[in-house]
Amino acid sequence: MNSLFTKIVRIALGLALVIFGANMISHFIPMDQPDTNTAAGQFMNSLGATGYIFPVVGFLEVIIGAMLLLKKWVAFALILLAPISINILLFHLFLDIPGLSIALLIVVFNAVLMFKHWPQYKPLFY
Repeated sequence: MNSLFTKIVRIALGLALVIFGANMISHFIPMDQPDTNTAAGQFMNSLGATGYIFPVVGFLEVIIGAMLLLKKWVAFALILLAPISINILLFHLFLDIPGLSIALLIVVFNAVLMFKHWPQYKPLFY
């Protein structure tokens, strides 16, 4: 469970979550406004209009990323991340194909780490 590969994947995923989650809260990485002429842009604008989705998801990503970086409750962090990463993948698969590679990478990293921690999940299925 503590191979060098697993450690690199855990740290890379944790850093990505902390950086991009914090960006959802404080907007320190400049990003273009979504194009309202596309389905992806309309979807993102409607989520942003709620006023709470992006800060909440950003906060969760920062917490999950911190747990991965600090190697605390990693199996729990991966369970929390699963629905977020699947939604990121589905968004890019159906609405924004150019971002699909990063979304796929996040899902693969999550799946690899979950596989490595599978003995901790086994009791859930008995």
